[in-house]
Amino acid sequence: MDASLEKKIADPTLAEMGKNLKEAMKMLEDSQRRTEEENGKKPLSGDIPGPLQGSGQDMVSILQLVQNLMHGDEDEEPQSTRIQNIGEQGHISLLGHSLGAYISTLDKEKLRKLTTRILSDTTLWLCRIFRYENGCAYFHEEEREGLAKICRLAIHSRYEDFVVDGFNVLYNRKPVIYLSAAARPGLGQYLCNQLGLPFPCLCRVPCNTVFGSQHQMDVAFLEKLIKDDIERGKLPLLLVANAGTAAVGHTDKIGRLKELCEQYGIWLHVEGVNLATLALGYVSSSVLAATKCDSMTLTPGPWLGLPAVPAVTLYKHDDPALTLVSGLTSNKPADKLRALPLWLSLQYLGLDGIVERIKHACQLSQRLQESLKKVNHIKILVEDELSSPVVVFRFFQELPGSDPGLNAIPTPSAAPSAVGRERHSCDALNRWLGEQLKQLVPVSGLTVMDLEVEGTCVRFSPLMTAAVLGTRGEDVDQLVACIQSKLPVLTCTLQLREEFKQEVEATAGLLYVDDPNWPGIGVVRYEHANDDKSSLKLDPEGEKIHAGLLKKLNELESDLTFKMGPEYKSMKSCIYIGMASDDIDVSELVETIAVTAREIEENSRLLENMTEVVRKGIQEAQVQLQKANEERLLEEGVLRQIPVVGSVLNWFSPVQASQKGRTFNLTAGSLESTEHTYVYKVQGSGVTPPQTPTGTRVKQRLPGQKPFKRSLRGSDAISETSSVSHIEDLEKVEQLSGGQEASEANSPERHRAAPTPLEAEPPGALQDEAQGLQDDHLQVEEPESLR
Repeated sequence: MDASLEKKIADPTLAEMGKNLKEAMKMLEDSQRRTEEENGKKPLSGDIPGPLQGSGQDMVSILQLVQNLMHGDEDEEPQSTRIQNIGEQGHISLLGHSLGAYISTLDKEKLRKLTTRILSDTTLWLCRIFRYENGCAYFHEEEREGLAKICRLAIHSRYEDFVVDGFNVLYNRKPVIYLSAAARPGLGQYLCNQLGLPFPCLCRVPCNTVFGSQHQMDVAFLEKLIKDDIERGKLPLLLVANAGTAAVGHTDKIGRLKELCEQYGIWLHVEGVNLATLALGYVSSSVLAATKCDSMTLTPGPWLGLPAVPAVTLYKHDDPALTLVSGLTSNKPADKLRALPLWLSLQYLGLDGIVERIKHACQLSQRLQESLKKVNHIKILVEDELSSPVVVFRFFQELPGSDPGLNAIPTPSAAPSAVGRERHSCDALNRWLGEQLKQLVPVSGLTVMDLEVEGTCVRFSPLMTAAVLGTRGEDVDQLVACIQSKLPVLTCTLQLREEFKQEVEATAGLLYVDDPNWPGIGVVRYEHANDDKSSLKLDPEGEKIHAGLLKKLNELESDLTFKMGPEYKSMKSCIYIGMASDDIDVSELVETIAVTAREIEENSRLLENMTEVVRKGIQEAQVQLQKANEERLLEEGVLRQIPVVGSVLNWFSPVQASQKGRTFNLTAGSLESTEHTYVYKVQGSGVTPPQTPTGTRVKQRLPGQKPFKRSLRGSDAISETSSVSHIEDLEKVEQLSGGQEASEANSPERHRAAPTPLEAEPPGALQDEAQGLQDDHLQVEEPESLR
């Protein structure tokens, strides 16, 4: 292919440029594939800047450095697909930038002719493709730059003395720029910064509230605003309409707006993704009216999948002097060469290729829209505009006994408590749904967005993504299948959230945390004994308890996912419970959380207080032994304490001294006398340890049934009668086993007292250790010298 390229192209520089571009792109793509295959091998040296080499580097080394900077971080996987899907038409547009640098080296006359030809051809092709007759074109890198130049042109057209008097003309009669409330964010601020106008020169026109789409400009209210501004001595200058809003793709009533602008002498500018449909054979009347506007901004780069292609603003104006002073035209060849990448790409694609790409994107959106209409619990926000290439949808769940539309789009007249909670819950679930779909079907190009009225929604705009990502019809079918597979999880989770909240609020020791951003069943926090409810700071003791609780819950191997994190409005730790894919027994879940957390708290307190309890017990035992020695001294007399005399007196008159000591029960935390041990030659059972906190009910599970699963009611295998009888049988077996153990304990073969039933099962692993220490009592005997 390189040899044929050199034969057809007489200019060796052009042939070498095409060859080098092809080799450079191939090298970058091959290096990227090798980087993905070699896991963990990152070229770190290329990311470290060093001194500029005096001898210079070859092209291969420089491209290798570029490759390291582009793909050195393997974590950024979504960006790597952009280069793989550029294709040959992308290489053509990239060649335009290199070719522009080469063309700029020509002599002035050749450069002028060539740039004029490129600019005129591209302008003519775009005007014919998008049905904008007798228009001029301005090519710009920043998408909003064209509108800023149009505003300058409108100011120069309406203010004849603006070039001479400048700001004084604007001060005497302030201009007004009208923007829709559905315009893209930051557009008004950008225009004021570029034009040097104060923010009061902007007028935000609200959308429809009663009739029509809630994302279309209210024409009647706009006319009222224009009349009010004229009465105040202001000059209505320019109106920005939308042919496909940035959020949901709705089109304003451009025909009615054009009549209003002609009536009051206002410049009408149109922008939006729906302008791409002007290239198709069938165009809706609302979008077709945009061909009569004063100017429009097109973005053919994302529409056609062309990288590094400028945006285009088409306009109609007869005064070349004003367009020159406004910056829409330029005598510099470099400004005219901006159209070169688009000039090359349009010739490569051809008219049929351009129409086919736009048509394919519209077919994808219609295919998804028709499929989602058959899916329950999915609300489409653009149902009334079949021609719109944008599909916006969201999941919703009807409240029992309420209006379906009330839950889909809450209104101010609705009850704030129920609808507000429903709105926040659906927003979190839709955010989770959008993120799941983006991971499952990455070529769909979905985006998650927050709308003021509808809430969180998912947007599918293939005109902006399909050509780059290579989206096909099969991908849309896969997207619909993924949505249907996630609906049971969403509906089940939403139904269990209110029940979970009620169960937590009715359980002592648990606090329900209202986190609107969590898509799961809910968030709960355990309030321990030393919990300061008024403080919002980090609680180390609570964090320790919740960490142990999270470990215990994950060990249950249930279908639920548990996470630990800070509370929504404070730094205290909480347990976050994830999505529910099946019918969950919420009462059992909440009871398990409460019992487990309480057990962890008691065990932790037993461990923390063990040292202090033992220290105090030893001190108390020493005091009691000291008192016993003093009493013994008074009973035996002073003579028996003298070494020689005491031995003689003890030989003539022996004293029957009893072995006195103290034993410390670690479980009960109390001192006991050792007299019982020396008399009966056995250790006492001590004080009964406290009971382990357990649930109020015991649930019988089938073999293989996971925790927190609700049992099937009315089943032949497990009925209420059989469950009750089975529990009674278990109780009888426990009673018989208890009686047998008691008889074995009273048998003469056993030399030690049998532990009580409650001692046999102490609460927790720490109390098992405590019971073992109780069996080997900590004894404090009186010294032998004092006996």
